[in-house]
Amino acid sequence: MKALLILTLPGLALAAPAVAQHAHDHGSGMAMPAPASQPAPAPAQDDPHAGHDMTPAAADPHAGHDMAPDAKPSAHRHGAPAPAPAADATGTDLPAGTAPPPQVQRDRLADRFWGAEAMARAQAHMLHEHGSMTQRQVILNLFERQFRDGRDGYRWDGQAWFGGDIDRFLLTTEGEATRGEGVEAGEVQALWSHALDPYWNLQAGVRQDVQRGPDRSYATVGIEGLAPYWFDLEARLFLSNKGDLLARFEGHYDQRITQRLVLQPRVEVNLSAQDVPESGIGSGLSTIEAGLRLRYEIVREFAPYVGFNWERRFGDTARYARLAGEDVTSKGFVAGIRFWF
Repeated sequence: MKALLILTLPGLALAAPAVAQHAHDHGSGMAMPAPASQPAPAPAQDDPHAGHDMTPAAADPHAGHDMAPDAKPSAHRHGAPAPAPAADATGTDLPAGTAPPPQVQRDRLADRFWGAEAMARAQAHMLHEHGSMTQRQVILNLFERQFRDGRDGYRWDGQAWFGGDIDRFLLTTEGEATRGEGVEAGEVQALWSHALDPYWNLQAGVRQDVQRGPDRSYATVGIEGLAPYWFDLEARLFLSNKGDLLARFEGHYDQRITQRLVLQPRVEVNLSAQDVPESGIGSGLSTIEAGLRLRYEIVREFAPYVGFNWERRFGDTARYARLAGEDVTSKGFVAGIRFWF
C-alpha cells in the first residue's frame, strides 16, 4: 500500500500545475479588451453599472445628440464632454467687455517730426488750394466790329464772376451799337450762380436794360452748363416790372482744329409771351441769330478772330422793325478779339 502511494504522488504533482495554468488562461481571456469592431447600438436605458469596466469605452456614434429634457446623464459616465473654456468663445459668445477703447492713432505721420499744429496749418492750406479757395475771372467772349450794309456797328458779350466751386456772384453784360447812333440795345445782369452738379449751374438775379426805348428791369432765372459733346448752353426767363415775360436760349461749340485754331458756331433764339411795342418786340418767336467765328489763340488768354454773323426778325417783331424803317434781316462780316484774365 505504501509502495502504491509513493508511485502515484509524482503523477499528481505534475498534473496540478497544468490544471492551474489552464484555469489562469480562461481568466485572462475575460479581462482582455474586445477586438475592434463596429459599435453596437446604444441600449435604450443607461446601464447603472456602465463604466465599471476599466477598459477604454468605444466611441459612441450618437455622441452630441440632444438628450430629452427629463434625461439626466449617468453619474458613472466618464466620456461626457467638458464645457468649453471662455478663451475659445467667439462672436456673440464672448462676455461683455469693460476695457476702455484704444487710443486714436495720429492720422499724419509727419506730426511726429514737424508737430501737429504745423501740419494742421499745412493741411488746411492744401485743402484751400484744392477746391475751397475763392476764384475770379473776367472774360469777354465777343468784342467785335460788325461790317453790315451801310450800318457798321459794334457788339460786346462778356462776364465777370467771383466765388468758389459751388456758389458764385456773376455779372454779365451784352449789347450792340450802331456807328454814329449810339447803343441800340444793351443789358446788364447781376446773378447768383449755384452748381447743381459738375456740369450745370442754376442762376437767378436781376437784369437792367440800357437802350433807346423805355428802360425795363427784370427778375431772371435760368440754367447754364456743359451739355454732352461739349456744347455750352444757356436758357433764361425774364419777367419785367411791367409783367412782360421773355425767354432766351443760347448755345455755342468750340471746334478745335489745331491747338491754337478754333472754329466756333453760335446760335441765339429770343421769344416773348406777349407784344411789347415800346421795345419793338412781338409775341412768339422774336429773333434768331447765328454766327460762325474762327479765332487764333496767340495765348489762351488772348485770341483775335474773324467771322460771319446773320440775324432775322420774325412775326410782329419784324412788323415793328419795318414800321421803324429798319431791316428785317441783317448780315455781315465781323472781326474782334476774345480775351480773359
